[in-house]
Amino acid sequence: MKKEINLKELRKDAEEGYRRGDFFCSESIVATIRNHFDMDIPLEAVAMASGFPVGVGRAKCMCGAISGGVMSLGYFFGRQEGGDPKVQKMMELSNELHTAFRAKNRVACCSILTSKMDMASREHIDQCVRFTGEMAEETAKIIVRELPEQYVFVEEKESVLN
Repeated sequence: MKKEINLKELRKDAEEGYRRGDFFCSESIVATIRNHFDMDIPLEAVAMASGFPVGVGRAKCMCGAISGGVMSLGYFFGRQEGGDPKVQKMMELSNELHTAFRAKNRVACCSILTSKMDMASREHIDQCVRFTGEMAEETAKIIVRELPEQYVFVEEKESVLN
C-alpha cells in the first residue's frame, strides 16, 4: 500500500514549524519530510540541519531552505558507500531543487534574498516561511515522482453537511 502524502498539509506544517519558532528553515523541512513520509529518519537528521539556517550558520551564503531540501533528498537518494554511482542521481535531483528555488526567487544567496531587511522583521520572517514551504513542497514532489511505487499525493477531502 502506498503512503499518502497531502502536499497542502506538508507545506503548512513546514511553514508553521518555522513561523512558530520551533525550527529554522532547514530544520523545519527535514522534520516535516520525516513526519509526513513516516520514515525512520533519525531525529539526529534534524539536528544535522541546525547549522544551515541563514545561509550556513549566519554566513548568508546559500539559503538554508535549499539545504534542508537537499538533506531530505539525500535520505532517499544519496549514497552510503564510496564509489556508489547513485550519487549522480542525487546530484541531478539536488540541482533540480536548486533550479526550482532560483526560478521562483531569482537567486539562492541568502545575503541577496535578505538585503535591506532587518533579520528580525516581519518581512524577513514571512519571506523565510515562504521559502521553507516552497522547498518542503518541491522536495516532496521530487520524492513522490521518483518513488511512485511507494508514495502518492492525496488532497484533503471537503466535508459535506447533509
